Amino acid sequence: MSEDECMGRTFASLKFRSYRLWFIASVFANVGTWMQRVAQDWVVLTELTDNSGFAVGVTTALQFLPMLLFGAAAGVLADRMDKRKLLIFTQSAMGILAIVMAVLLLTNTAALWHLYVFAFLTGCVAAADTPVRLVYISSLVPPKMLPNAVGLNSTSFNMARLVGPAVAGVAVAAVGPGWVFLLNALTFAGPVFVMFLIKETYESAPAKKPERKGMFMQGFRYIKRRSDIIVIMCIAGVVSAFGLNFQMTTAVMARVQFHRGPEAYGLLTSAMAVGTLAGALLAARRRYPRVRIVVLAALAFGVASGAAALAPGYWTFALLLIPTGLATLTMLTTANAAIQMYTHPSMRGRVISIYQTVNMGATPIGAPIVGWVAEAWGPRWSIGIGSIAAVIIALVMGVWAWRKWQVEVQVQRYRPFLTSYGPRERAEDD
Repeated sequence: MSEDECMGRTFASLKFRSYRLWFIASVFANVGTWMQRVAQDWVVLTELTDNSGFAVGVTTALQFLPMLLFGAAAGVLADRMDKRKLLIFTQSAMGILAIVMAVLLLTNTAALWHLYVFAFLTGCVAAADTPVRLVYISSLVPPKMLPNAVGLNSTSFNMARLVGPAVAGVAVAAVGPGWVFLLNALTFAGPVFVMFLIKETYESAPAKKPERKGMFMQGFRYIKRRSDIIVIMCIAGVVSAFGLNFQMTTAVMARVQFHRGPEAYGLLTSAMAVGTLAGALLAARRRYPRVRIVVLAALAFGVASGAAALAPGYWTFALLLIPTGLATLTMLTTANAAIQMYTHPSMRGRVISIYQTVNMGATPIGAPIVGWVAEAWGPRWSIGIGSIAAVIIALVMGVWAWRKWQVEVQVQRYRPFLTSYGPRERAEDD
């Protein structure tokens, strides 16, 4: 395959106008979001507390707690409501919340509890926004382009993750965090504006809307008989709870371990984004997402983050965040694409919302624990426990999946009239 063909495959979804508009608007909104995350954690760590990793952990937990509480139920909204109107509401609401927080910071009236409330309310809006935004992509491209679109969506997110923290670090040092919150509020205007220009050409809705009664539990029953989705969710839940707390752990490492300022913290986040961006671009080229890639990527994440925890100096730590980011994005993007591609359209919103509840909702459980570990045992251990957890869950689920799917293959061989729900059958059909 020529280089031009490879590039064409990587960016194939951008040929569709509606997706292209959404992609561009998402880049700017995501840049603002990452700038705000850096500013938020730095304010909690340095201005509102005395380098308290636990306080940063609580802030992170509150931000993701609504996903744990309401995320699965939000999938019903994704399957029943007008996605365009819901996205306009959620994007506008997050912009308004950012403006309120910016005013408090610029007037020097912000207290720690203000940040706690802001994090929780932002999380409430995000709990409704995330599953709808993920499902909405499937209406902008044809079904065969969905893995590419999901990969490019992750590319957009990680392009922003590369640029946003670096800019935020400089901006926080130069003009203060309040202006960063205000700038983030302005970036939400982009997605709201393009929603009026986009046409949902490829909406793959079911023939009739599912009944309201029992919709919530239908999602769990569907997942129960899907061993591939169970593997993905178990890995995502454990790794997210204890390993994907880099928003907090890099701040503590920069401030406490390496005695650096906000610019250095922003640079660490951008260094990890180099790896995640590479992972997103590779995922965009991959035609079929495989569960085994999720397992191997989780194992690679454990090894890479463990090496980062042992890094002797700041620059070594920054370099080791690159392969850590690559493994992270490979795992998450493949998991996301697999669930979207192999889930029936009538169930997609609920299954994705349950997945996001497990993925993002695990953070409120793990973040305070990781923050406490950072204070009690040191920043390195806060990364180390995530590394150990990732290796264990990858090995356990890898062995379980192999044994489970071997049984399913034997069942199909000797009882072909029975239905197999493993990924092997669907991959062959595709």
